[in-house]
Amino acid sequence: MQGATRADQFVPAGLAALGIEADEVELATIGALHQLLWPPVLELLALDTGDVEPESRPDLSKAPR
Repeated sequence: MQGATRADQFVPAGLAALGIEADEVELATIGALHQLLWPPVLELLALDTGDVEPESRPDLSKAPR
């Protein structure tokens, strides 16, 4: 597979291991969703929240302070 990304190799094999058959359209949809969602996920993972104090006694019915 020349020029294939790791996801292009991993996703079909992972789905097959789970017994899920996916055609080219479904794999393209998975790829597009990955390209859309993965960069923001990486940004969230890179956030340093070590200096943030946890909210004491949070009221989960309201937005965080």
